[in-house]
Amino acid sequence: MKVKKVMNKNIKTITPDETIQNAAKVMNKYHIGSLVIVSGIMLSGIITERDILKAFAAQKPSTTKVSDIMTGYAVTIEPDATTEEAAALMVKNKIKHLPVVKDMRAVGMVAMTDLVSEGGTMIKKLAPLLKRKIKDGKE
Repeated sequence: MKVKKVMNKNIKTITPDETIQNAAKVMNKYHIGSLVIVSGIMLSGIITERDILKAFAAQKPSTTKVSDIMTGYAVTIEPDATTEEAAALMVKNKIKHLPVVKDMRAVGMVAMTDLVSEGGTMIKKLAPLLKRKIKDGKE
């Protein structure tokens, strides 16, 4: 199955100059675990709830910028890639969210939960990541 069939097309974005406090508010409002960082219309990176939790503990959330803690070189996937390729990237890079890009523009997001809901083959692919998450209690 293609990533474009399972990805969330209604992605939420934020700019690098926003505060992490604002990023946390957006994630909370939309009940999401990651935000795509954009400069203009181009993908700049990704920030996850885990990134924000770490930063809240160590820094001042009202003044710390998203650009200070975001992953600038996010692992991405294209819409026409297979869900098997997406699962393999997640396991290899130990991540739960993959921005879906076309021509360096974010067009969607695929999460581990999207792949797990697809069925048995994805569960087998994601098993190593899921086992580690359960064992370590980490994302």
